[in-house]
Amino acid sequence: MTDALDVRASVHYIQMSPQKVRLVLDLVRGMDVIEAMDTLTFTPKAAAKPVYKLIRSAVANAEENLGLSRDDLVVHTIYADEGPIRKWRRFGARGRFKPLLRRSSHITVILRERESAGD
Repeated sequence: MTDALDVRASVHYIQMSPQKVRLVLDLVRGMDVIEAMDTLTFTPKAAAKPVYKLIRSAVANAEENLGLSRDDLVVHTIYADEGPIRKWRRFGARGRFKPLLRRSSHITVILRERESAGD
């Protein structure tokens, strides 16, 4: 694994909770890039769109900057961290206060070339 090239891309401040994003990330972790992008295209979750755009960006970085082929790339690592939380308020009955937490997330993907079977 010393000669493996890592292609990294990240997106910050996605207005969605990390818990919801991780449901989509679990679908594509370990897949080939083309298969992962096809899966995300037909996934009916709101988090599928930013994850798709992130993987597409990482593939473009790999092709342009490092000259790698998209057919050889695999989603090696993908994770969502918690971003800042906006605290809003809603006033309830009898003068009570009900806080609303608007969560955000930071998503990071690391692509790696597929290990060849001959090695």
